[in-house]
Amino acid sequence: MANLQKKMAYYKEILGEADDAQHTESSDEEEEDHVDEIVPKKKNFKTQRKGVSAEVFGAHNKKEDFVPKVVPKSAETKQALRTRLLEAFMFSALDKKELEIVIDAIEEVSGKAGEAIIKEGDEGDCMYVLEKGSLNCTKLFAGNSEPTLLKTYVPGEGFGELALLYNAPRAATITSTSDYIAWRVDRSTFNHIVKDAAARKREKYDNFLQSVEIL
Repeated sequence: MANLQKKMAYYKEILGEADDAQHTESSDEEEEDHVDEIVPKKKNFKTQRKGVSAEVFGAHNKKEDFVPKVVPKSAETKQALRTRLLEAFMFSALDKKELEIVIDAIEEVSGKAGEAIIKEGDEGDCMYVLEKGSLNCTKLFAGNSEPTLLKTYVPGEGFGELALLYNAPRAATITSTSDYIAWRVDRSTFNHIVKDAAARKREKYDNFLQSVEIL
């Protein structure tokens, strides 16, 4: 629970003053005293939600076209990945089959100290889970000449998922402070497997809470 609270606090800070996208509902009531106007009543009409958008699927981006990629790995590497991925927040909702798909698709990347793995403003095409090393997350806020340190990533933590969740540019820069090894999850696998599993888990919790009479 503490990890979830920290993750949510981090999201709020890194997104800054993002639009809250408040819902508004148009009124169903019509004045009945005026007989000189004939205006059909619209029922259950809601204005479109504003804000950042998620991945859009349509004629040129069909979910059913997804074919999981397979990157060969040893049995030892797969077992290590099962343990490591379950430590990361974004993968906690995966069932056994979904976890195996992600493990097959994931790729190892490595680098030296001082490398920028993610740059603020770039397009997001993947997310990562840190296996070894240390990374700093920084963001340049308006009015500042130097970036602000938001957090330091340690092995077992995932990063880079915000751009995929919200279909938006990278919100911060991730720079290695030591030699590192990370696991890279491509955008297609994330959207079709990881994000869908998280949405189902959230829906399950929402349905449970709605069934509790006191709530």
